[in-house]
Amino acid sequence: MFKKEFTPGAKSKVKSSVQRAVRAKVLETYPLLEPHIDEILPKKEQLDLVKIPDRVSLYCNGTTPLFFQHMDDAILPHLKVVHKYPWAFTRVRVDRGAIRFVMSGATLMVPGLTSPGGRLAGDEGVEEEYGNGGKELEVGDVVVVNAEGKDSACLVGVLKMGSAEMREKKKGIAIENGHFAGDGLWKLDLS
Repeated sequence: MFKKEFTPGAKSKVKSSVQRAVRAKVLETYPLLEPHIDEILPKKEQLDLVKIPDRVSLYCNGTTPLFFQHMDDAILPHLKVVHKYPWAFTRVRVDRGAIRFVMSGATLMVPGLTSPGGRLAGDEGVEEEYGNGGKELEVGDVVVVNAEGKDSACLVGVLKMGSAEMREKKKGIAIENGHFAGDGLWKLDLS
């Protein structure tokens, strides 16, 4: 989605009613952020909206990007928020072979998640951080992708296939059009 660098559009102040709606939507989508929501989206500070290409709205607190949303799709966290609160998001892991493709903006394919180095929610013997409480992931769930052997997340995106279907088919598209470390959104200068 943000493979190339771009210039942000107009920056505007968000009305307080919209700010409350964004806050509610973030808490609905990411309930584990609730203890930290006042740090991320303070009630007394002004939330800014930056229009960026492809009809994407970027919500910022000053010069700090927080969340983005394509039209009426799910609201996604910026990787800087994910790196600060990694435990608050549903995570999967790709194997070492998929890292270079993910970091160049390619579509994440299912074999990168189902191979021996990858981790999906619901897998047997999976670490607690990738377990998702034993629940399967569904189509449309927002996930954070970690790389095998690395500590930080490298991609945020929406699943195109559920985890049970991924284990069954073992091929196809897992995540398309995500926000990855080093893309245009990552390099965006809001100052």
